[in-house]
Amino acid sequence: MAVTKVPGNSILRLVLHVGDSGSGSPILRNRSLTNVKSAASDQDIFDVATALADLQDYPLNGVTRVDNAALIQA
Repeated sequence: MAVTKVPGNSILRLVLHVGDSGSGSPILRNRSLTNVKSAASDQDIFDVATALADLQDYPLNGVTRVDNAALIQA
């Protein structure tokens, strides 16, 4: 049977560098925004992430996009 992929909402995740451990390893924290349109372009998501990062207390270490989808048997 064929399976159809139905795109769901995406998640934008900001990875912030909140400090360093005693051994010098970075301590990272995530801030996630849910219900991002799956049709949003990667560039638009990145631009929003960098704009939001300017409002954070900690520097941006990375941006992650998590796409969700349902698999439906046809």
